[in-house]
Amino acid sequence: MMNIPFVDLKAQYHAIQPEVNAAIADVLENTDFILGRAVGEFEEAFAAYCDTAYAVGVDSGYSALELILRAYDIGPGDEVITAANTFVATVLAITMCGATPVLVDADPMTYNLDPNQVEAAITPATRAILPVHLYGQPADMDPIMVIARKHGLLVFEDAAQGHGGRYHGRRVGALSDAAAFSFYPGKNLGAYGDGGAVVTNDRTIADRLRLLRNLGQRVKYQHEVKGFNRRLDTIQAAVLKTKLPHLDRWNEQRRRAAADYQRLLAGIPGVVTPGVAADVEHVYHLYVIRTPNRDALQQCLTKAGVATGLHYPTPIHLQPVYCELGYQRGDFPVTEMLAAEILSLPIYPELTSDMVAYVAETMHQFVADSAETSAAQPISMSI
Repeated sequence: MMNIPFVDLKAQYHAIQPEVNAAIADVLENTDFILGRAVGEFEEAFAAYCDTAYAVGVDSGYSALELILRAYDIGPGDEVITAANTFVATVLAITMCGATPVLVDADPMTYNLDPNQVEAAITPATRAILPVHLYGQPADMDPIMVIARKHGLLVFEDAAQGHGGRYHGRRVGALSDAAAFSFYPGKNLGAYGDGGAVVTNDRTIADRLRLLRNLGQRVKYQHEVKGFNRRLDTIQAAVLKTKLPHLDRWNEQRRRAAADYQRLLAGIPGVVTPGVAADVEHVYHLYVIRTPNRDALQQCLTKAGVATGLHYPTPIHLQPVYCELGYQRGDFPVTEMLAAEILSLPIYPELTSDMVAYVAETMHQFVADSAETSAAQPISMSI
């Protein structure tokens, strides 16, 4: 029996240990712990990687989302359209600014926000659209941008799972007015703690973000706006700067593992593998399948030593904290179907073909055993 973790951060660390240790040691030696040299160096490198003019490092992906909204003065009385199928932080950022989230159902093939349903959600109070590059697949941005420009709306990307992805040849992060990234340790580009960044081509917004993250000051004790303590830690910036040159190779390894899954899982009855839109470069932060026997399959994989995840088992509109939005069960049928059927399989750059084959074999055996059990069940007849 193999033991396959859901992610393997130790394997990644060991592969680049000398580089990372040297970067951390440099910060310790210079003791520039708050907005130190490594922060600016990472911001410059990450902006260039994303094909944007500016990157502003913050303390988490959640902060990146919230500070984008605040930088554009979105608040009470405003509505922001976003995906019903997403992590709660996307919606929390909207409500923490005092704005109202308006949810739109998912596309049944990509599981991202369905552009065909966006325009119907627009009201006079709508200020922005916030699509999510869920699981590492870029959202369908072109039609979203067309709708936004038609109605005079802003567009922000939740790119917390999309590091390095491309949409029609363009990098995620460079597709809208501004984009938020998370560097949570398990992300494709992950820190060794929390971290995040905003990328944008708007110089004024980048300047305002720097003020907002640092207590409203650009010069110590000179506070220009009411800000927050949301700075990217210098040690985390040093780690991220060291990891960034490896990101494209790691993403390619993820795509290789995903291709192995697609090939080996093809044709399993009752299992739907991820659909990929045309002309996008998926980076597979997560590899998510669907099956109506999700819970039983997850138990089988766990017994076989395979760790899995659920992203996300309770949709936003059915979370107790968001009953205030007034949505009901049945309002977002695709999102609710996904919540009941999705299962995330292990995927990370160090996942080997043998590991993928073991996961696939376990799943094939589960389906075969389930079919045998069903065939052996006695048929009850009523007269």
